[in-house]
Amino acid sequence: MRLRRFRVLGLVLSLLLLLAACGGGEEEPEEAGGATEAAGDTETAGAEGEATTVGADAPGVQELRDAGTVRVGIKYDQPLYGIQSPDGVVGFDAEIAKLIVEGIFGDGDPESHIEFTEAVSANREPFLQNDEVDMVIATYTMNDERDQIVDFAGPYYETGQQLMVPEGNPEGIESPDDLNTPDLTTCSVEGSTSLQNFEEAAPEGDTLVFDSYSRCAEAMNDGRVDATTTDGAILFGLVDEFGGFEVVGEEFSDEPYGVGLPEGATDVRLFVNERICQIQESGEWDQAFEDTVGVVAETPEPPAIDSEMYDEVFPEGSECPQASETGGATSEASSEMDMSEPMTEPTEMSS
Repeated sequence: MRLRRFRVLGLVLSLLLLLAACGGGEEEPEEAGGATEAAGDTETAGAEGEATTVGADAPGVQELRDAGTVRVGIKYDQPLYGIQSPDGVVGFDAEIAKLIVEGIFGDGDPESHIEFTEAVSANREPFLQNDEVDMVIATYTMNDERDQIVDFAGPYYETGQQLMVPEGNPEGIESPDDLNTPDLTTCSVEGSTSLQNFEEAAPEGDTLVFDSYSRCAEAMNDGRVDATTTDGAILFGLVDEFGGFEVVGEEFSDEPYGVGLPEGATDVRLFVNERICQIQESGEWDQAFEDTVGVVAETPEPPAIDSEMYDEVFPEGSECPQASETGGATSEASSEMDMSEPMTEPTEMSS
């Protein structure tokens, strides 16, 4: 009896151990189920954060989304457009960058997906060519010469070149003709279209060149120069920032600002055009302008996205009203052709 009792007790203990082992085995699927549920929540969050801009699912744009961060070259000393502040980079160009990036990620937090890098006029093309940034939004004038080595989306804004002089205009300057003399000195920025335009308009004029327009403003305050020339939009920003200056004369050039992209980034170019159109239609473009440049200038009509540099301007299925006028879908073949174009050497023709 005693032996039998031990055998029964051993059998009971064995059954208990077996049940415990089975119970432990059942807990693992439960934990796996919890992990699956968490993953499901992540997927749902991702779905809620999906961008609704046509072209956002193109491979080139998906690559930016997968990276999690878009590297944007922007000016840090351009009043009203790009200024480094305690709160980060602020200005119209910064707002355009955020709106474009929101179209890529669609999660309502574009600032968490932007990495700003300071760009000056002379280094914008090299930044794009050397893969240091994904795009440049830095009062960057679109022109055919630059298009030989980088791509452009846009324009997202249009302005024209003007002159800034000391308040009261003591020299009576109204146009480049008035500065076409070695007796007066005009300041501009190295590698800018503004410098080239001025030298063509006033070949006898004396020039002083810096790497930023804020240094031109400082030189005017010191009396080293009699005028500064660049796009009127930038000059109004300098007036607002420094005071003691005024903008004079008529515009003597056309300066369409575009989003600079690496050569052959067709998917991204078409998407950015669609996104610019989208924010124009939604009123977000107007709000961005009013909050920045609008403190010194009236809000204009947004520019038409009608670059003659490219046959395809908008992605296939574009919802932009301008698409029917400028051309929409791009073919896979044309995209591959653009991507295969060779890169050329950097140029200093930047603005």
